[in-house]
Amino acid sequence: MSKITEEELGQLQDQEQKKVQFIQEVGALEARKHQYLHALEQVLAEQEKTKTALEDKYGKINVNLDDGSYSPIEEE
Repeated sequence: MSKITEEELGQLQDQEQKKVQFIQEVGALEARKHQYLHALEQVLAEQEKTKTALEDKYGKINVNLDDGSYSPIEEE
């Protein structure tokens, strides 16, 4: 049976190990991405509830997030 050289085999094994490591890293990143997207969705839902509550209390307004001042939104 014919074989490649030890150096060539080592090179292939090293490349395969790196490939597997990168695949695992990408999988971990995708899992974290999923968690972050879920958390973002929750924050957006909370923000929408807050906007609705503020609109019920003050009407349609623009809020300055630096100091809390607001101005009414004029509808055309």
